[in-house]
Amino acid sequence: MSFELPAPRHALDLDPQSVLDPDEPGPDQRWSTWPQTTPSERGPLPRPDWLVTAAAAYDTELGVVKTGKEADVFLLERAIPGTAGCFLAAKRYRSSQHSDFHREGRYEEGRRMRRSRDARAAARKSTYGRLVSAGHWATSEFDALCSAWEAGIPVPYPVQLSGTELLMEFIGTGRTAAPRLAQTRLRGSELQGAAEQVIAILTSFARSGYAHGDLSAYNLLITDEGRVVVIDLPQIVDLAANPHGLDFLHRDVVNVCTWFARRGSDIDAEEVFAGLLAQLW
Repeated sequence: MSFELPAPRHALDLDPQSVLDPDEPGPDQRWSTWPQTTPSERGPLPRPDWLVTAAAAYDTELGVVKTGKEADVFLLERAIPGTAGCFLAAKRYRSSQHSDFHREGRYEEGRRMRRSRDARAAARKSTYGRLVSAGHWATSEFDALCSAWEAGIPVPYPVQLSGTELLMEFIGTGRTAAPRLAQTRLRGSELQGAAEQVIAILTSFARSGYAHGDLSAYNLLITDEGRVVVIDLPQIVDLAANPHGLDFLHRDVVNVCTWFARRGSDIDAEEVFAGLLAQLW
C-alpha cells in the first residue's frame, strides 16, 4: 500500500485569512484603547509610573473579577509583547439594566445630564436611553474617582474612560484581587487600624463636600499591607446639591460603624457622624 503526499502549497497560494499576523492581537486581546481616548477621558496627572500608555501595547483579557446587576469587572493586562505590563480592572456598564442606581430617586437629585435629549431618553428607558444611562454612570464614576484621587482619598487610580468601559488600577497581588472588608476576619489592632482608615476616608469625602452614598464593608478592599481602598463610586452624593445628602452620609457612617462594632470595635456611629458634620461647617 502506498500513498503520495500532496505537493506543498506555495506561500502565495495560501488563503490570507488563514494566516495569523504575528503582530496582530490574538484571542482575548485587543490593541490598547489608550490612544483612542482624549485628554479629558484620561486619569489625573501625574500618572503612575506603572501605567502602560504605549500605542504598541495589547490589552489581554484574563478573566472575570466580579459580576453585578449594573456592571461587570474584568481583569486585563496591558503590555507591549515581551515586556512587563500592568494589570487593570475593566468595569463595563451594561446598557440593559441600571435599576439599582435608581432604586432611590434621591440619588439623582442634584445631578443633571449635559444634554436634555439624553435626559429625556434616559427617563423613557428607551434602547438609546439605556445606553445613555450606562454612559452616564460610567462617566459619573470616572469623574468621582478622579476627584477622589486628587483629594488623596485611597481609590484605584482611574486610568481612562472609553464609552461605557471604565479602566482603573487593579487592586490586588499579581492576578489575585484584594479581598473585600466583608470577607476578612480582622481582630485586635488590625481591626482598629482598618476602622481608623475608614473614618479617614469618610472624613476626606466630607471635607470635599461628598458622601460615598452606598458605603459598606462590601465596597472597601483591604490589601496585603493592610491598606483600605474604597471602590464603587458611581452614586457619589454632592452634600450641597442633594437635599438628602446628609441622610446618605449618615447611612454610610451607620453601615460601616455597625460592621466594625459587631466585630469588637468600640467605634460609635453617632460620634463619628457628629465629627463629619463639623468638617462641613
